[in-house]
Order: sequence, then C-alpha cells, then structure tokens
Amino acid sequence: MGSLPALWRRLKAKVIRDPLPPEDVAAGWALGMFIGCSVPFGLQLIVAVPLAMMMRVSKIGATLGTFITNPVTIFFIYPAQTYVVNRILFGGSLSFSRLMQTEWTWHAVRRLGAEAMASFFLGGLLMAIILTPITYFTVRSFVVRSRRRKCRRADKFGAVEAEAVDLNGHAAKTESGTV
Repeated sequence: MGSLPALWRRLKAKVIRDPLPPEDVAAGWALGMFIGCSVPFGLQLIVAVPLAMMMRVSKIGATLGTFITNPVTIFFIYPAQTYVVNRILFGGSLSFSRLMQTEWTWHAVRRLGAEAMASFFLGGLLMAIILTPITYFTVRSFVVRSRRRKCRRADKFGAVEAEAVDLNGHAAKTESGTV
C-alpha cells in the first residue's frame, strides 16, 4: 500500500496532471464533496461518477471528493450532522450519545424514526452547502499554484517539454501542440 506521505504525493500528482482546466478539476472535487455529504455512504460513487461524466468535470476529483465520508469518518460525521440539525429543527429529541451508538446502517437509521432520517438528510445537505464552495476554491487555487510552480521549475531547469501554463493555470499550446 505504501506510506501516507507517498500516497499524498501520488494524489497530488494526479490532481495537477489532470488535463482539464483548474475550474473543471475543482468542480469535480466540489461535486464529490457535495455527493459525499448529502448522499448516504454506499451510493455516492453510483451518483458522483455519472454526474461528473455528464457535467464534464474531473471524475477523479468527484470520486476522491466523496471520500469525506468513508468507513472511518461516518461514525463521527453522521451522528454530528444528525444531532446538529435535530437540535435546530426538532428541539433535540435525539441525544448525541444515542446517535454515536447507532450502527449507521439503513435498518438502524430507520429504527431511529422519521425525525432522525430527516435530520440525517438535512444535516448532510447543510454540510454540503458549507463544504462544497470551500472545496471548489481550495482545489482550484491548489491546482493553479501547483501548475504555475511546475512551469517555473521547468523553465528554470531548461526542460525541453515544459508545460506551458497561462495565468489561470490552464494548459496552453506550445510549438509541439497542447500539453
């Protein structure tokens, strides 16, 4: 599998090398984040990848963006999002300790009742509304800065096939074609 820093470097390289413009890469990640927050675990990729294809945004970004909720984080995120919305909208009939003890399977959530299900979905939507724009602007900025830095390094070391990048981080045409 490899170390976490090595995994991070590979992920970063995939994001930077994605041939799409930075806006489309960021839109893919934002789409994945929205789906990851608002669609229950297990259905996210089924929704995110076809949507990314239809919208012509980064499929890699959409896939990775859904990983906000994964087998480790759902046991913290789902109870928190359900508890917060339950407190705001329904007066807090669900205790946080009860939510933390829930398995977070469809059967277990249905047993909690309609109020819990409404709190779960509205909590996911609230989290998606907050995190989606943050994800978009963070990823876009990261891609633009990384592509500029890569171009400057290539120019500095006299690389023959330097990737030309305009001021917005878009791949530009070179003498040998689009990079």
